[in-house]
Amino acid sequence: MTSHGVSDADLPSRRRLRRARWAIALVFLVHGSVTGNFATRIPWIQDHTGAGAGQLGLALAFPAIGASLAMPLAGRLSHRLGARTALRVLLALWTLSLTLPALSPNVYVLGAALFVYGATSGLADVAMNALGVETENRLDRPIMSGLHGMWSVGALVGSAAGTVAAHAGSDARLHLAAAAAVLTVCGVLACRGVLDPPPPGPEEKAPPRFALPPRSALIIGAVGFCAVFAEGASLDWSAVYLRDELGTDAGLAAASTTAFSCTMALARLAGDKVVARFGAVRTVRVGGALATAGGLLVVAARHPAMALGGFALLGLGIAVVVPLAFAAAARSGPAPSQAIAGVATITYTSGLIAPSAIGSIAHATSLTASFGLVTALALGLFAGAGVLRTHRGRDAADAAAAPAGERERA
Repeated sequence: MTSHGVSDADLPSRRRLRRARWAIALVFLVHGSVTGNFATRIPWIQDHTGAGAGQLGLALAFPAIGASLAMPLAGRLSHRLGARTALRVLLALWTLSLTLPALSPNVYVLGAALFVYGATSGLADVAMNALGVETENRLDRPIMSGLHGMWSVGALVGSAAGTVAAHAGSDARLHLAAAAAVLTVCGVLACRGVLDPPPPGPEEKAPPRFALPPRSALIIGAVGFCAVFAEGASLDWSAVYLRDELGTDAGLAAASTTAFSCTMALARLAGDKVVARFGAVRTVRVGGALATAGGLLVVAARHPAMALGGFALLGLGIAVVVPLAFAAAARSGPAPSQAIAGVATITYTSGLIAPSAIGSIAHATSLTASFGLVTALALGLFAGAGVLRTHRGRDAADAAAAPAGERERA
C-alpha cells in the first residue's frame, strides 16, 4: 500500500504508527476536555454576567460565528506551517481560550470571548481531524470512531472536573484557568507524537478558502446536523435545564452533562464493533430511537433522575452518527475530501448554533419546548439513517449479514 504525502522512501514502522495513533487520540481527548470543563460552568458564567436565557443564547451564537469565519483558514495554516506545527499552535490557542468566558464581566464581553473561543475551537478541530484521517490512511484501518470516542472521554473528564468544582462552589475563573494550564501542557506534549506529513512542494497551491460541497454531502450532513444539534444542546444546556426546570443544586445539575458525556464516550469507543456487527444503517436507526426516547424523558421529566436518564439516552443514541457520516461522505462521490469537508462544516456549525437556538426558543417559550425540538431532530436520525451507508451499492447491514469469514476479508 502507498501512503499519502510520505516524505521518506519507506513507510513509518507499525510501532511508530501505533504511537502516532495514541498521540492523536490524546489530542482529541484534550480538545474534548476543554468543552466539558466549559459546559459545566455555564450556569456560573450566566449568573456572573447577569445574562437571561435569551441573552445567554445570543452570546452562545458567537462561537458559531467565530468558527465559521476561522475554519477555512486551517488548511492554509497547515499548508504554511506544516500539519504538526499548526496543530500544536492551534490546540494551544484553543485550550488557553478556556479562560476567557469566565473572565467576562458582562454579556457583551462574553460574546467577544466566545467568538475567540469558537474560532480557536474550529481551527484546532479541522487540524486534528485532518491528521486523524492521515493516520487512518497509513494504518489502513478505521480509527475515526475511536478518535471521536476519545473526544467524548475528554468531554467526560472535563465535565467530571467541572462537576466537582461546581459542587464545591469554586470560582469558575480559578477552575477554568487551572484547567487551561493543565490542558495546554498535555496538548503540547501529545502533539509531539502525532504524524508530521512532509510540507507541500513549492509547486503545490495553497488550499482554496471555500469550496461548495457536493449534493450528496449535503444530504449526509443533514443527518449529522440532527445528531450534533442534540449534542450541542445537551452539553451546553443540560445543567441549566436541571437547575431552572427541576430546581436542582449546581452539583447535581452539572452531573447531567457528565451522564450525557459518559454514555456518548462508551458508545463511540464500542462503535466500530457495533457497526461491523449490525451495519451502519441499522445502528443509526436504533440510535435514533434511543435518542428520541431520551428526549421524551427530558421533556416529560418531573424528577431529576428522569432527566439524567434522558440525557444519558441522548448521548447513547447519537454517539456514532458523526463518524459514520464522515465514512459515508468519503464514499459518496469522486471527491472524498471535499465531501468530508462539507459534512464537517455542516455538523460543526450545527453544534455551535444549537446552544443559541435552544436559548432563543427558551426565551420565547421554555427550555422544555427547546428540548422538544431536540427530540424531533433525534427522530430525524431514524428517518434519515439510510443515507449512512459504508459501502457503495451495498448496505453495511448486508455486510454484517455476510458470513464471518467474508466480513473479515471485506
